[in-house]
Amino acid sequence: MTEYEKKWQQHIPEETREHYKKAREEMREAVKGFLPEGFLEHRHAARREMLLAMRGMLDHVIKKMDEKA
Repeated sequence: MTEYEKKWQQHIPEETREHYKKAREEMREAVKGFLPEGFLEHRHAARREMLLAMRGMLDHVIKKMDEKA
């Protein structure tokens, strides 16, 4: 449980939090129905490629920093 969740645990009853979690899950499933087939897989692949690009950029910067040291 995160610190944020612990903070709200004392203010919001467990039953209310459980209803909220279920409502959030149902909302996500409903939104999936609006998306074209294959969208989520494409989004996942695009996100992965962006993260790999960022990793490559960071590796390059670290290498340049090490070369200067």
